[in-house]
Amino acid sequence: MSAAAENVPGEAKVIPIESAPSWSEPHRPAGLADQLADAVGGALAGRLGPAATRLFGKGWEGRATEGLAFLRRRLTGDYEVDEFGFDRELTDQVLLSLLRPLAEKYFRVEVRGIENIPAEGGALIVANHSGTIPLDALMTQVAIHDHHPSRRHLRMLAADLVFVLPGINELARKAGHTLACNEDAQALLERGELVGVWPEGFKGIGKPFSERYKLQRFGRGGFVSSALRARVPIVPCSIVGAEETYPMIGNFKTLARLLGLPYVPITPTFPWLGPLGAVPLPTKWTIQFGEPIATDRYPVEAADDPMLVFDLADQVRETVQHTLYKLLVQRRSVFF
Repeated sequence: MSAAAENVPGEAKVIPIESAPSWSEPHRPAGLADQLADAVGGALAGRLGPAATRLFGKGWEGRATEGLAFLRRRLTGDYEVDEFGFDRELTDQVLLSLLRPLAEKYFRVEVRGIENIPAEGGALIVANHSGTIPLDALMTQVAIHDHHPSRRHLRMLAADLVFVLPGINELARKAGHTLACNEDAQALLERGELVGVWPEGFKGIGKPFSERYKLQRFGRGGFVSSALRARVPIVPCSIVGAEETYPMIGNFKTLARLLGLPYVPITPTFPWLGPLGAVPLPTKWTIQFGEPIATDRYPVEAADDPMLVFDLADQVRETVQHTLYKLLVQRRSVFF
């Protein structure tokens, strides 16, 4: 993706990812967006003011001002995205806000070891994958942003399927995620980003419930090569609770092949309850980040050593698996 030659109204400005973004709003002549915002603001400040106070509570004026400013920027294109399509403002104010109640109220995610994620610079988060639908990746994104002192954003490496699904593709790009390939991973890591990878892929999230919390193969260790080349630490991440959100007891393999999907799950509630069967079970989650594994003690050319790459990948896998067993022993209940 290349930078736009000029700022077309209604289109975001594309900036190089290595540039430090300036989130200040440049001066623009008044247009339709400004007129609309002024009209709404005037109405709320006038006769509707007392009613708004009763409905939204004290402090609604500040929230309304922020909301109108956000709306103006979206309509006029006064916001920025990096070369991967990451829209920081939209992610902070909308996408994470929609996911946060699910993490805090529904799954009641407990976060441990957040101090193991560096305050700045590149790092690779490597986690187990489970749950039929990849909610674990989204909850990890929320957990890091909300619990890390630096409010860091997790740039996830996603499967090809994510970027061919209409709507999902655009949202994934806006949230800062990109294709799971070594080139993109290394580019993000070298620029000091926090990158997340789930090496089990569809074999992890699509495994039967009888194999819950048993890690599948970690691919070929490409994530280790990227970390070695960028000389960034690898942080193991273990997630408990996601396995039980959609217990997969069967698979419509023929239908999956016809639809071009890796699987079509059968759960205790889906497809038997129709749309209600798509509601995840309210399990209690724990996300634990382990001690980082340093890679800067190795030379850059170590990334081409298959034995070293395999050993480090296996070390990460064993760390995640051991932590999963430990968390399972400690938890009191699947739901509490």
